[in-house]
Amino acid sequence: MRHRHLCTLALALGVTVLLDVLRVWLPSVITLFGRAAETPAELLGAFALGWFVLALAAPGLVRRLGVRPVGLAAAGVLAVVRLLLTAGPGGTAQLWLACAGLLAGLVWLAAAAALVDRPVAGLALGLAGNAVGHALLGTEDLVWRGGVLGWSLSVPLVLAFLAAVWLSATRRPATPSAGRRAWLLCGPALLLANQIALAPAVWSAAAGAGSPDFPGLARPAVPVLGGYAVLLFLAGVLLRMPTRLARVLWPVALVAGAVLFATGRLVPAYLLTAVGLGGCLALTDSATDDAVAGADPDGRAAARRGRAAVVGMLVFAVATVAYYAAYDLGYPNGWVPVAAAVLVALVAFTGPPWSAPTLPDPARTWLLLGLTASAGLGTHLHVPPSDPRPGGPPGTVRVTAYNIRMGFGIDGRLDLDAVARQLRGADVVLLSEVDRGWWLNGGHDTVALLAGRLGMPYVFAPAADPVWGDAVLTRFPVRTGRTRPLTAHGAPTGAQALGVTLDLGGRELAVVATHLQPPPGRDPVEQAREVAAFASEYAGGRPLVLGGDLNTEPDDPAFAEFTRAGLVDALAAGRPLRTSPADDPRAQIDHVFVSPGLTAAEVRAPRTEASDHLPVTLTVTLP
Repeated sequence: MRHRHLCTLALALGVTVLLDVLRVWLPSVITLFGRAAETPAELLGAFALGWFVLALAAPGLVRRLGVRPVGLAAAGVLAVVRLLLTAGPGGTAQLWLACAGLLAGLVWLAAAAALVDRPVAGLALGLAGNAVGHALLGTEDLVWRGGVLGWSLSVPLVLAFLAAVWLSATRRPATPSAGRRAWLLCGPALLLANQIALAPAVWSAAAGAGSPDFPGLARPAVPVLGGYAVLLFLAGVLLRMPTRLARVLWPVALVAGAVLFATGRLVPAYLLTAVGLGGCLALTDSATDDAVAGADPDGRAAARRGRAAVVGMLVFAVATVAYYAAYDLGYPNGWVPVAAAVLVALVAFTGPPWSAPTLPDPARTWLLLGLTASAGLGTHLHVPPSDPRPGGPPGTVRVTAYNIRMGFGIDGRLDLDAVARQLRGADVVLLSEVDRGWWLNGGHDTVALLAGRLGMPYVFAPAADPVWGDAVLTRFPVRTGRTRPLTAHGAPTGAQALGVTLDLGGRELAVVATHLQPPPGRDPVEQAREVAAFASEYAGGRPLVLGGDLNTEPDDPAFAEFTRAGLVDALAAGRPLRTSPADDPRAQIDHVFVSPGLTAAEVRAPRTEASDHLPVTLTVTLP
């Protein structure tokens, strides 16, 4: 029993450390190897999947060299990489360190599978604990945090993981027949938990949606139901019901949650997915016969369990690549989480009868209460600012438009402090490429984290999917808002136009934020025409500011659509004003337009590498 609990602890801590490495590896593949869509999507996918294919050799390595030396060596590499990533190397060093950490983590999983015949409790605690930690940190990844806080949490986590692995490595391998189903679900469970069920950023994005004055938009709100996702997930894992009922109820709940996520219904999606995923994992948690423990003289059973774990992680990689590659290649991707949920449901439905949980009753009770309370505390600590009170009418408004690339700089690091420095002093901020829970980028809520740093409320409009789009942050009260989805015209990534009405102390200002997505090899002239028409109609004669990443140059047809609609190029006095790429600006694709009667001054594009674009800033004088 002592060894079983040590293995559970080691697995839970290892899952947490591996997830930390994945939160660096995934965006590094996109921002460093992919160079923000400069690398073909097919090559990008092959590079990402190659590491998981390479890990298929890990079970054979474990069988030949032994569980203990391979497991300890892989755990050591994983731990060292985790700390080196917190040291913040950035650039190519970050990419290859993350790749080494990922491969070490996969090898460690294969070794752990040789020892642990009932991994469900460890997997579940690792997933739930990681979600709680993410919520307590306001959805900002611990691995990116240096300083006293980052190191004071990272070092004990890594040391505890190494100690648990060392102590549990003396356990004899489990029975030949046990654990393969549960290990096979390791990868799909990681995907569904971090993309839907246990993603605090998704909880936050879902909480602020649905206001009558802001249809289809999201504003700051406390995700009061987020903590319940952890409770439902752990309840599904630890509390057992009759097998016949569970084999129907949990798979149906899981698939229904994935379907709701694919249709944009985020709140019921993460609640149903959480309880369904926990219940399906529990259905694969079958007991072993201790009398025959260790009956695997040739190591074949250990290799089979290890192979199941690595194949499950390959499924995770394929599903992740398939889902997010759609935004480059232009095919529907809602089927991906549904397919992952169906796979988990089928494995759970066809499994043997389950057994009592490996954790005793008091431990289960404290885990349910403690982790749920911590998740709830995290959601309440992460409360973005509310609308400010209206003041006197200002004579000028300072405007910044910035494509923030989800908060990742040229060096591939997540540095929201650097982004916030470029936005301080602005009265109105128009953001493009805002991420509110994409697992590809680590699952953080970019707009809420920036709003908290700046003390500015926000309005978020989804574009590519419910948690990726554009936003407006402002120091002025926001009265109403509206979004218009733009026709794709062959572009693979969705786009929208967000209009908000600001109260400037007795007078109103209309603001429109957008990010045009050009079809391959073409100028986004059709979308520009749609945005110009929407902006003119939305403003209704009020002063108007329109801006964002328009992906068009001043001499292109799409740019002319805005001037043809009667808008004025607010950046004209500062041109040429090249904004992309940030480390060697050559293109003028980020723009701000204003209605006649407004004048612009102090036009700048300050040099920074906090994103792959430069921000554009200006002061607008009201008539």
